[in-house]
Amino acid sequence: MMARMVTEGDDARVIAGRYRLQARLARGGMGVVWRATDQLLGRPVAVKELPVDETRSEEETRRRRERTLREARAVARLSHPHIVVVHDVVEEDERPYIVMELIDGGSLADRIATHGPLGADEAARIGIALLSALRTAHAAGVLHRDLKPANVLLEAGTDRVVLTDFGIAQVAGATTLTETDSFVGSPEYTAPERMSGARTGPESDLWSLGALLCEAVSGESPFRRDSLGGVLHAVVSAEIRPPVQAGPILPVVRGLLERDPARRLDAAGAERMLRAFRDTGRTPEEPPGPGPAPRSREVPVRRPPAPARAEERRYSARGRLVAVLLVVAMAGAGVSAAALLMHRSGGGGVPTSPPPVSSPSTSPSPTTPSSPSKVPSPSTHSPTPTPTPTPTSTPTASTPPVAPAPTAVPAG
Repeated sequence: MMARMVTEGDDARVIAGRYRLQARLARGGMGVVWRATDQLLGRPVAVKELPVDETRSEEETRRRRERTLREARAVARLSHPHIVVVHDVVEEDERPYIVMELIDGGSLADRIATHGPLGADEAARIGIALLSALRTAHAAGVLHRDLKPANVLLEAGTDRVVLTDFGIAQVAGATTLTETDSFVGSPEYTAPERMSGARTGPESDLWSLGALLCEAVSGESPFRRDSLGGVLHAVVSAEIRPPVQAGPILPVVRGLLERDPARRLDAAGAERMLRAFRDTGRTPEEPPGPGPAPRSREVPVRRPPAPARAEERRYSARGRLVAVLLVVAMAGAGVSAAALLMHRSGGGGVPTSPPPVSSPSTSPSPTTPSSPSKVPSPSTHSPTPTPTPTPTSTPTASTPPVAPAPTAVPAG
Protein backbone atom coordinates (compact mmCIF):
# COMPACT_ATOMS: atom_id res chain seq x y z
CA MET A 1 0.00 0.00 0.00
CA MET A 2 1.34 3.42 -0.88
CA ALA A 3 1.74 5.45 2.28
CA ARG A 4 3.55 8.37 0.70
CA MET A 5 1.86 11.70 1.22
CA VAL A 6 2.53 14.39 -1.34
CA THR A 7 1.73 18.02 -0.63
CA GLU A 8 3.21 21.02 -2.45
CA GLY A 9 5.24 18.90 -4.84
CA ASP A 10 7.89 16.25 -4.41
CA ASP A 11 9.97 18.37 -2.05
CA ALA A 12 7.11 18.52 0.46
CA ARG A 13 6.58 14.83 1.03
CA VAL A 14 5.48 13.68 4.48
CA ILE A 15 7.15 10.45 5.53
CA ALA A 16 5.39 8.08 7.93
CA GLY A 17 2.70 10.70 8.43
CA ARG A 18 5.10 12.74 10.54
CA TYR A 19 8.27 14.01 8.84
CA ARG A 20 7.79 16.68 6.19
CA LEU A 21 10.66 16.83 3.69
CA GLN A 22 11.42 20.43 2.76
CA ALA A 23 14.78 20.90 1.05
CA ARG A 24 17.56 18.67 -0.23
CA LEU A 25 20.76 19.20 1.76
CA ALA A 26 23.12 16.69 0.17
CA ARG A 27 23.20 13.83 -2.23
CA GLY A 28 25.71 10.99 -2.41
CA GLY A 29 26.21 7.34 -3.14
CA MET A 30 24.46 6.34 0.05
CA GLY A 31 21.34 8.41 -0.52
CA VAL A 32 19.84 11.86 -0.21
CA VAL A 33 19.71 13.97 2.96
CA TRP A 34 16.71 16.25 3.43
CA ARG A 35 15.97 19.10 5.74
CA ALA A 36 12.65 18.22 7.31
CA THR A 37 10.28 19.04 10.14
CA ASP A 38 9.00 16.62 12.75
CA GLN A 39 5.36 17.69 12.71
CA LEU A 40 4.56 15.76 15.88
CA LEU A 41 7.20 17.51 18.02
CA GLY A 42 7.56 20.65 15.94
CA ARG A 43 11.36 20.46 15.60
CA PRO A 44 13.71 20.52 12.61
CA VAL A 45 15.34 17.24 11.69
CA ALA A 46 17.45 15.73 8.94
CA VAL A 47 16.06 12.76 7.03
CA LYS A 48 18.30 10.45 5.07
CA GLU A 49 16.59 8.58 2.26
CA LEU A 50 18.50 5.41 1.40
CA PRO A 51 18.50 4.39 -2.26
CA VAL A 52 16.91 1.24 -3.57
CA ASP A 53 18.45 -0.59 -6.50
CA GLU A 54 15.63 -1.38 -8.91
CA THR A 55 17.76 -4.01 -10.68
CA ARG A 56 17.82 -6.31 -7.67
CA SER A 57 15.40 -9.11 -7.10
CA GLU A 58 12.64 -8.72 -4.58
CA GLU A 59 14.39 -11.08 -2.14
CA GLU A 60 17.70 -9.24 -2.40
CA THR A 61 15.95 -5.92 -1.89
CA ARG A 62 14.19 -7.26 1.20
CA ARG A 63 17.43 -8.58 2.76
CA ARG A 64 19.24 -5.34 2.04
CA ARG A 65 16.45 -3.31 3.61
CA GLU A 66 16.49 -5.48 6.74
CA ARG A 67 20.25 -5.10 7.09
CA THR A 68 20.01 -1.34 6.65
CA LEU A 69 17.33 -1.01 9.29
CA ARG A 70 19.18 -3.28 11.71
CA GLU A 71 22.38 -1.30 11.41
CA ALA A 72 20.56 2.04 11.60
CA ARG A 73 18.88 0.96 14.83
CA ALA A 74 22.25 -0.10 16.24
CA VAL A 75 23.68 3.34 15.50
CA ALA A 76 20.60 4.91 17.06
CA ARG A 77 21.68 3.39 20.39
CA LEU A 78 24.92 5.37 20.37
CA SER A 79 24.92 8.39 22.64
CA HIS A 80 27.88 10.76 22.38
CA PRO A 81 28.16 14.54 21.95
CA HIS A 82 30.27 14.07 18.81
CA ILE A 83 28.04 11.46 17.14
CA VAL A 84 24.94 12.57 15.31
CA VAL A 85 21.75 11.65 17.16
CA VAL A 86 19.47 9.23 15.34
CA HIS A 87 15.88 9.94 16.35
CA ASP A 88 13.98 7.38 14.34
CA VAL A 89 14.14 4.76 11.60
CA VAL A 90 11.03 4.43 9.44
CA GLU A 91 9.93 2.81 6.19
CA GLU A 92 7.94 4.41 3.46
CA ASP A 93 6.94 2.46 0.38
CA GLU A 94 9.42 -0.29 1.38
CA ARG A 95 12.21 2.26 1.42
CA PRO A 96 14.12 2.95 4.67
CA TYR A 97 14.57 6.47 6.05
CA ILE A 98 16.80 7.53 8.92
CA VAL A 99 15.68 10.54 10.96
CA MET A 100 18.56 12.41 12.62
CA GLU A 101 19.27 15.66 14.44
CA LEU A 102 19.76 18.60 12.13
CA ILE A 103 23.20 20.20 12.42
CA ASP A 104 23.25 23.81 11.30
CA GLY A 105 26.64 24.14 9.72
CA GLY A 106 28.70 22.76 6.90
CA SER A 107 31.06 19.84 6.74
CA LEU A 108 34.80 19.82 7.31
CA ALA A 109 35.20 19.37 3.56
CA ASP A 110 33.19 22.56 3.01
CA ARG A 111 35.36 24.53 5.42
CA ILE A 112 38.59 23.35 3.79
CA ALA A 113 37.25 24.20 0.34
CA THR A 114 36.05 27.63 1.46
CA HIS A 115 38.72 28.78 3.90
CA GLY A 116 41.67 26.56 3.11
CA PRO A 117 43.58 24.12 5.32
CA LEU A 118 43.35 24.28 9.09
CA GLY A 119 46.11 24.94 11.58
CA ALA A 120 47.61 22.04 13.50
CA ASP A 121 45.86 23.04 16.73
CA GLU A 122 42.40 23.13 15.12
CA ALA A 123 43.07 19.83 13.36
CA ALA A 124 44.11 18.34 16.71
CA ARG A 125 40.88 19.60 18.31
CA ILE A 126 38.79 17.94 15.60
CA GLY A 127 40.89 14.78 15.85
CA ILE A 128 40.34 14.53 19.61
CA ALA A 129 36.57 14.83 19.17
CA LEU A 130 36.48 12.18 16.45
CA LEU A 131 38.68 9.79 18.43
CA SER A 132 36.35 10.09 21.40
CA ALA A 133 33.36 9.42 19.14
CA LEU A 134 35.05 6.40 17.53
CA ARG A 135 35.91 4.91 20.90
CA THR A 136 32.23 5.01 21.88
CA ALA A 137 31.12 3.50 18.56
CA HIS A 138 33.76 0.78 18.64
CA ALA A 139 32.90 -0.12 22.24
CA ALA A 140 29.32 -0.72 21.03
CA GLY A 141 30.57 -2.91 18.17
CA VAL A 142 29.91 -0.32 15.45
CA LEU A 143 32.51 0.52 12.78
CA HIS A 144 31.96 3.66 10.73
CA ARG A 145 33.96 2.56 7.63
CA ASP A 146 33.51 5.86 5.78
CA LEU A 147 35.29 8.47 7.88
CA LYS A 148 36.22 11.45 5.70
CA PRO A 149 35.92 15.26 5.83
CA ALA A 150 32.53 15.23 4.07
CA ASN A 151 31.08 13.13 6.91
CA VAL A 152 32.28 15.41 9.69
CA LEU A 153 29.99 18.34 10.46
CA LEU A 154 30.97 21.54 12.27
CA GLU A 155 28.05 23.16 14.04
CA ALA A 156 27.71 26.87 13.40
CA GLY A 157 28.14 29.06 16.45
CA THR A 158 29.62 26.34 18.65
CA ASP A 159 32.09 24.61 16.29
CA ARG A 160 30.94 21.31 17.78
CA VAL A 161 32.40 18.40 15.82
CA VAL A 162 29.79 15.82 14.82
CA LEU A 163 30.48 12.49 13.13
CA THR A 164 27.64 11.58 10.82
CA ASP A 165 26.67 9.29 7.94
CA PHE A 166 26.91 5.77 9.33
CA GLY A 167 25.32 4.58 6.09
CA ILE A 168 27.83 1.79 5.48
CA ALA A 169 28.61 1.13 9.11
CA GLN A 170 29.35 -2.39 10.21
CA VAL A 171 27.75 -3.77 13.34
CA ALA A 172 29.31 -6.67 15.22
CA GLY A 173 27.40 -9.90 14.68
CA ALA A 174 25.45 -8.63 11.68
CA THR A 175 25.94 -9.24 7.97
CA THR A 176 27.15 -5.96 6.53
CA LEU A 177 25.88 -4.12 3.50
CA THR A 178 28.97 -4.85 1.50
CA GLU A 179 29.92 -8.40 2.44
CA THR A 180 27.96 -9.77 -0.50
CA ASP A 181 28.16 -6.63 -2.64
CA SER A 182 30.85 -4.62 -4.37
CA PHE A 183 33.22 -2.35 -2.47
CA VAL A 184 31.53 0.72 -0.99
CA GLY A 185 33.45 3.60 0.51
CA SER A 186 35.96 6.33 -0.29
CA PRO A 187 39.24 4.75 -1.50
CA GLU A 188 41.40 7.74 -0.50
CA TYR A 189 40.44 7.19 3.16
CA THR A 190 40.11 3.40 3.16
CA ALA A 191 42.55 1.25 5.13
CA PRO A 192 44.79 -1.15 3.17
CA GLU A 193 43.35 -4.20 4.93
CA ARG A 194 39.93 -3.30 3.61
CA MET A 195 41.39 -2.84 0.14
CA SER A 196 42.86 -6.33 0.28
CA GLY A 197 39.61 -7.87 1.44
CA ALA A 198 40.85 -8.83 4.90
CA ARG A 199 38.53 -8.80 7.86
CA THR A 200 38.54 -5.33 9.38
CA GLY A 201 38.19 -3.91 12.86
CA PRO A 202 38.35 -0.57 14.69
CA GLU A 203 41.88 -0.04 13.36
CA SER A 204 40.45 0.63 9.88
CA ASP A 205 38.59 3.70 11.12
CA LEU A 206 41.80 4.98 12.70
CA TRP A 207 43.63 4.77 9.36
CA SER A 208 40.85 6.87 7.85
CA LEU A 209 41.30 9.42 10.61
CA GLY A 210 45.02 9.64 9.81
CA ALA A 211 44.20 10.46 6.17
CA LEU A 212 41.57 12.98 7.33
CA LEU A 213 44.09 14.80 9.55
CA CYS A 214 46.50 15.06 6.63
CA GLU A 215 43.82 16.61 4.45
CA ALA A 216 42.73 18.96 7.24
CA VAL A 217 46.19 20.57 7.49
CA SER A 218 47.22 20.37 3.83
CA GLY A 219 44.01 20.52 1.79
CA GLU A 220 44.14 17.05 0.24
CA SER A 221 44.49 13.39 1.12
CA PRO A 222 48.02 11.97 0.87
CA PHE A 223 46.56 9.13 -1.23
CA ARG A 224 44.85 11.26 -3.85
CA ARG A 225 45.80 10.18 -7.36
CA ASP A 226 44.46 10.68 -10.89
CA SER A 227 43.01 7.18 -11.18
CA LEU A 228 41.46 4.54 -8.97
CA GLY A 229 44.39 2.25 -9.72
CA GLY A 230 46.77 4.96 -8.56
CA VAL A 231 44.80 5.43 -5.35
CA LEU A 232 44.85 1.70 -4.63
CA HIS A 233 48.60 1.55 -5.20
CA ALA A 234 49.19 4.56 -2.97
CA VAL A 235 47.14 3.06 -0.14
CA VAL A 236 48.44 -0.52 -0.34
CA SER A 237 52.12 -0.33 -1.28
CA ALA A 238 53.54 3.10 -2.16
CA GLU A 239 55.67 5.07 0.26
CA ILE A 240 53.52 7.13 2.61
CA ARG A 241 54.57 10.78 2.64
CA PRO A 242 52.61 12.88 5.13
CA PRO A 243 52.39 16.56 4.16
CA VAL A 244 54.88 19.02 5.59
CA GLN A 245 52.03 20.87 7.32
CA ALA A 246 51.42 17.79 9.48
CA GLY A 247 54.81 18.29 11.15
CA PRO A 248 53.50 19.44 14.55
CA ILE A 249 51.33 16.31 14.87
CA LEU A 250 53.50 14.00 12.76
CA PRO A 251 53.90 11.25 15.42
CA VAL A 252 50.11 10.85 15.52
CA VAL A 253 49.75 10.84 11.73
CA ARG A 254 52.51 8.28 11.32
CA GLY A 255 51.04 6.09 14.03
CA LEU A 256 47.57 6.13 12.45
CA LEU A 257 48.90 5.52 8.93
CA GLU A 258 50.72 2.34 9.94
CA ARG A 259 49.85 -0.33 7.34
CA ASP A 260 50.00 -3.18 9.84
CA PRO A 261 46.77 -2.97 11.85
CA ALA A 262 48.42 -4.75 14.79
CA ARG A 263 51.03 -1.98 15.04
CA ARG A 264 48.70 0.92 14.33
CA LEU A 265 48.28 3.58 17.00
CA ASP A 266 45.11 2.96 18.98
CA ALA A 267 42.40 5.53 19.65
CA ALA A 268 43.23 6.11 23.32
CA GLY A 269 46.93 6.65 22.61
CA ALA A 270 46.28 8.99 19.69
CA GLU A 271 43.86 11.04 21.76
CA ARG A 272 46.38 11.44 24.60
CA MET A 273 49.10 12.49 22.16
CA LEU A 274 46.88 15.13 20.55
CA ARG A 275 45.85 16.44 23.96
CA ALA A 276 49.50 16.67 24.95
CA PHE A 277 50.16 18.68 21.78
CA ARG A 278 47.36 21.12 22.56
CA ASP A 279 48.56 21.48 26.16
CA THR A 280 52.29 21.86 25.51
CA GLY A 281 52.67 22.66 21.81
CA ARG A 282 54.72 19.50 21.28
CA THR A 283 53.57 16.03 20.29
CA PRO A 284 55.25 13.17 22.18
CA GLU A 285 56.71 10.34 20.13
CA GLU A 286 54.88 7.81 22.27
CA PRO A 287 51.45 8.05 23.93
CA PRO A 288 51.77 9.40 27.47
CA GLY A 289 50.37 7.31 30.29
CA PRO A 290 46.64 7.48 31.00
CA GLY A 291 45.46 9.99 33.54
CA PRO A 292 47.21 13.16 34.74
CA ALA A 293 50.91 12.59 34.07
CA PRO A 294 52.29 14.68 36.97
CA ARG A 295 50.14 12.90 39.53
CA SER A 296 51.19 9.45 38.36
CA ARG A 297 54.86 10.43 38.53
CA GLU A 298 54.68 12.00 42.00
CA VAL A 299 53.11 9.04 43.76
CA PRO A 300 56.08 6.66 43.51
CA VAL A 301 58.53 9.46 44.37
CA ARG A 302 56.83 10.56 47.57
CA ARG A 303 55.87 7.23 49.10
CA PRO A 304 59.10 5.17 49.17
CA PRO A 305 61.04 7.48 51.57
CA ALA A 306 58.55 6.87 54.39
CA PRO A 307 59.19 3.10 54.58
CA ALA A 308 62.92 3.82 54.20
CA ARG A 309 62.92 6.10 57.25
CA ALA A 310 60.91 3.56 59.21
CA GLU A 311 63.43 0.94 58.20
CA GLU A 312 66.27 3.18 59.32
CA ARG A 313 64.58 3.74 62.64
CA ARG A 314 64.07 0.02 63.07
CA TYR A 315 67.68 -0.74 62.24
CA SER A 316 68.88 2.20 64.42
CA ALA A 317 66.91 0.94 67.41
CA ARG A 318 68.20 -2.54 66.79
CA GLY A 319 71.78 -1.16 66.59
CA ARG A 320 71.40 0.64 69.90
CA LEU A 321 70.04 -2.50 71.52
CA VAL A 322 72.94 -4.55 70.23
CA ALA A 323 75.40 -1.91 71.47
CA VAL A 324 73.84 -1.93 74.93
CA LEU A 325 74.00 -5.70 75.08
CA LEU A 326 77.65 -5.62 74.00
CA VAL A 327 78.49 -3.07 76.72
CA VAL A 328 76.66 -5.11 79.33
CA ALA A 329 78.42 -8.25 78.16
CA MET A 330 81.82 -6.54 78.24
CA ALA A 331 81.14 -5.08 81.68
CA GLY A 332 80.04 -8.44 82.93
CA ALA A 333 83.15 -10.02 81.48
CA GLY A 334 85.34 -7.40 83.16
CA VAL A 335 83.67 -7.88 86.53
CA SER A 336 83.94 -11.62 86.25
CA ALA A 337 87.63 -11.36 85.38
CA ALA A 338 88.24 -9.03 88.31
CA ALA A 339 86.41 -11.30 90.68
CA LEU A 340 88.41 -14.25 89.41
CA LEU A 341 91.71 -12.44 89.94
CA MET A 342 90.68 -11.28 93.37
CA HIS A 343 89.58 -14.71 94.33
CA ARG A 344 92.91 -16.21 93.22
CA SER A 345 95.20 -13.62 94.85
CA GLY A 346 93.24 -12.60 97.92
CA GLY A 347 92.18 -16.02 99.21
CA GLY A 348 94.87 -16.00 102.02
CA GLY A 349 96.16 -12.43 102.02
CA VAL A 350 93.14 -10.21 102.32
CA PRO A 351 91.62 -11.87 105.44
CA THR A 352 95.00 -11.78 107.28
CA SER A 353 95.48 -8.04 106.84
CA PRO A 354 93.40 -6.49 109.62
CA PRO A 355 95.11 -3.09 109.53
CA PRO A 356 92.83 -0.58 107.87
CA VAL A 357 95.79 1.28 106.38
CA SER A 358 95.35 -0.34 103.03
CA SER A 359 91.59 0.20 102.90
CA PRO A 360 91.66 3.95 102.08
CA SER A 361 94.09 3.39 99.20
CA THR A 362 92.51 0.28 97.82
CA SER A 363 88.90 1.20 98.22
CA PRO A 364 88.13 4.84 97.26
CA SER A 365 84.44 4.19 96.92
CA PRO A 366 82.22 5.90 99.51
CA THR A 367 80.84 2.63 100.77
CA THR A 368 84.12 1.29 102.17
CA PRO A 369 84.73 3.85 104.95
CA SER A 370 81.20 3.50 106.23
CA SER A 371 81.62 -0.21 106.72
CA PRO A 372 85.27 -1.21 107.29
CA SER A 373 84.23 -4.46 108.88
CA LYS A 374 83.07 -5.69 105.52
CA VAL A 375 86.46 -5.47 103.91
CA PRO A 376 87.51 -9.01 104.95
CA SER A 377 84.65 -10.41 102.88
CA PRO A 378 85.11 -8.93 99.38
CA SER A 379 83.25 -11.77 97.79
CA THR A 380 79.98 -10.16 98.87
CA HIS A 381 80.86 -7.05 96.84
CA SER A 382 82.11 -8.87 93.76
CA PRO A 383 79.62 -7.12 91.41
CA THR A 384 81.28 -3.73 92.07
CA PRO A 385 84.48 -2.77 90.26
CA THR A 386 86.17 -1.44 93.49
CA PRO A 387 87.98 -4.65 94.41
CA THR A 388 89.97 -4.48 91.17
CA PRO A 389 93.05 -2.69 92.62
CA THR A 390 93.13 -5.03 95.65
CA PRO A 391 95.79 -7.39 94.21
CA THR A 392 98.27 -4.50 93.92
CA SER A 393 97.72 -3.45 97.52
CA THR A 394 97.88 -6.96 98.93
CA PRO A 395 101.70 -7.03 99.22
CA THR A 396 101.67 -3.76 101.22
CA ALA A 397 99.05 -5.16 103.51
CA SER A 398 100.99 -8.44 104.03
CA THR A 399 104.42 -6.91 104.70
CA PRO A 400 103.70 -5.75 108.28
CA PRO A 401 103.28 -9.31 109.63
CA VAL A 402 106.63 -10.27 108.10
CA ALA A 403 108.57 -7.34 109.61
CA PRO A 404 107.55 -7.71 113.30
CA ALA A 405 108.18 -11.44 113.45
CA PRO A 406 108.20 -12.73 117.06
CA THR A 407 111.48 -14.61 116.58
CA ALA A 408 113.41 -11.43 116.11
CA VAL A 409 112.97 -10.33 119.79
CA PRO A 410 114.93 -13.18 121.40
CA ALA A 411 117.69 -12.74 118.91
CA GLY A 412 118.27 -9.20 120.08
